[in-house]
Amino acid sequence: MITKKDVEHVALLARLELSEAEKEKFTEQLNAILEYADALKKLDTTNVQPTAHPLPINNVFREDVARPGIANEDALANAPEQEDGFFKVPKIV
Repeated sequence: MITKKDVEHVALLARLELSEAEKEKFTEQLNAILEYADALKKLDTTNVQPTAHPLPINNVFREDVARPGIANEDALANAPEQEDGFFKVPKIV
């Protein structure tokens, strides 16, 4: 059971300022969630296979084919500065 003091503690950890009404509301809501979780624990799941996702998922990958790249001159065409076929950038220390 979640108490108002528990909500205040979590709010403090999360650096949240809650009004008294919000504290009461969150206490009620969190208790309702825990009650629902307890109700789910009572279900018989012995014949239910564990799943990571409710729907079957298949990754679709395209064929990995090597293709020609962009020409060096084209890549450097809009560079503000270039030197010896490379982008020239300011030195950062």
